[in-house]
Amino acid sequence: MPDVYYISHPDVIKDPAVPVPRWPLSPRGRQRMTAMLARPWVNGLGAIYCSDEQKALDGAGILAAHLGLQPQVRPALGEIDRSSTGYLPEAEHAVAARLLFERPEESVRGWETAHQAQARIVRAVEAVVETELSRKSSVSASEADIAIVAHGAVGTLYLLHLLGEPIAFHHLQPGRDGGHYYCFDAATRVLRHEWLRIEPE
Repeated sequence: MPDVYYISHPDVIKDPAVPVPRWPLSPRGRQRMTAMLARPWVNGLGAIYCSDEQKALDGAGILAAHLGLQPQVRPALGEIDRSSTGYLPEAEHAVAARLLFERPEESVRGWETAHQAQARIVRAVEAVVETELSRKSSVSASEADIAIVAHGAVGTLYLLHLLGEPIAFHHLQPGRDGGHYYCFDAATRVLRHEWLRIEPE
């Protein structure tokens, strides 16, 4: 059965004058996504899904162009809704993000709660996986893998769901520049490994 690769977008251009969902990948982010193409599992992908945020669209586009595939856009794969505040300076954002995971039932500064975001991302990822599994069962049980290009915080919330662990400030992707992935079995939802950097070692 296929595997699912959940990929968080790498570095972005942060512009306070631009709505956060419209931030694109930075030149370094594009470089890192391009470097990921050398990962041996990439050529085994047969489907690419992404959120409708620009950084995810950019990352999925790089992957899709390499493979000759068309990304499938699913808005429900988007990052935690922070539209109540928009851009926050990095120090303020870090404090709010920590509170989000420490108090998952509370809305931090009007943001979507962690519980709400987790329920949404679980539904979205499960819908993607079930769609691909049903398609494969009707087309000679293809073993092609699935990529989801989305975001770090909601990716962590789905990872915690896979692990059966409560929402807490752990299992986050390392560092602050994004660009990590984890992998799980599509049929069993068993995690194969946690976050790794997208660039080959």
